[in-house]
Amino acid sequence: MNDLLAAFGLVLVIEGLLYAAAPERMKRMAAAIQPVPPGALRVGGVVAAVLGLGVVWLVRRA
Repeated sequence: MNDLLAAFGLVLVIEGLLYAAAPERMKRMAAAIQPVPPGALRVGGVVAAVLGLGVVWLVRRA
């Protein structure tokens, strides 16, 4: 459970740094995904989650 909370914290840190460093670019990126269909976003999210899980598994295994 501690690892999960640490991972969420790191996500917040990284996302916060992106918004702090380049707020206008983040606004443009958010606007750019508006026309993308929800299904495509869902598939992209699942792919990202599976890749992330694979990275965590590899790191924990090493």
